[in-house]
Amino acid sequence: MLKGMQRKEKTRNTPASGELALVEQIRRRAAGAAVGVRLGIGDDCALLRVRPGEELAVTTDLSIAGEHFRLDWHPPEAAGHRTLARGLSDLAAMGARPVAAFLSLGLPAELTRHKRGQPAWVERFFDGLLALAKEYEVPLAGGDLAGSALPVADIVLVGAARRGRALLRSGARVGDLLYVTGKLGGAAAGLAQLAKRNGARGRISDEAAQAMARHLYPQPRVEQGLWLARRGVATAAMDLSDGLSTDLARLCTESGLAAEVDADALPVAEGATLEQALNGGEDYELLFTAPESARLPRRIGGIGVTRIGRTMKNRSGQPHITLLAAGRRRALQPGGWEHFT
Repeated sequence: MLKGMQRKEKTRNTPASGELALVEQIRRRAAGAAVGVRLGIGDDCALLRVRPGEELAVTTDLSIAGEHFRLDWHPPEAAGHRTLARGLSDLAAMGARPVAAFLSLGLPAELTRHKRGQPAWVERFFDGLLALAKEYEVPLAGGDLAGSALPVADIVLVGAARRGRALLRSGARVGDLLYVTGKLGGAAAGLAQLAKRNGARGRISDEAAQAMARHLYPQPRVEQGLWLARRGVATAAMDLSDGLSTDLARLCTESGLAAEVDADALPVAEGATLEQALNGGEDYELLFTAPESARLPRRIGGIGVTRIGRTMKNRSGQPHITLLAAGRRRALQPGGWEHFT
């Protein structure tokens, strides 16, 4: 094992091969402008810089083949993109700027080998991950590599937030308005298209391709989270990774509140259903609350902002989340993704 993706000395002088060769390849590809990283891949630990008046935000997300991606459905580039996007979305929800990423990767040996002159699966995985890293200016500063019967990617993201200004799930107050960025249900609709096309051949329609792209290459809302934190308008926030119904229930639990959602106000993605907008996960949009007096633009960084409901006092015997649809109210139970259920 090569701890921390760092180069440890071997007892014998042998040419770089296998793990060492892969580490050197990753090190070269990850090299470049690394703002905030004083020392990256190449030693026992990375050294990070943050600005005065900031505090670190650290998140970790595990991606497991068969659970979070499928080798027969997801291109390697999409698996790499999604691995990093999950962590970036967590930083966005806290209003933190990305500083560095660390990746622990376990792979079967065959995924590290070239086949018929084509790049290895792992090379294409890093194509997707490093392209997104470049877009958000977050350097890959280290990690770990290991052989594994099952492909597993564990991403750690380190970010920096202004001291005392990080966005939390626990800050919402009674009467705050609920907002989401972007559109909902697109990733779930894209996953449905992937399942539908499993093993199928032939031309993919533009509509189907766009739907699948929303699932394969989600865009974390880092700019929008930073904007909310700078302006101080949001009282609470989180990212929509497991579905609105489930994530809103978590925000309300942390804030000790209930909430009402207007189904007609939901920004449902093209080709998605209301059910997918409520319960489909992996949109990686932001859910946040703000006082009724707050003045919010219709778009932040080119992404739409939609008011979808309000928070209320949590009353015994009343639904935690209420859905208002077609003039009727009904309890909205968490219907998104939750492990071990």
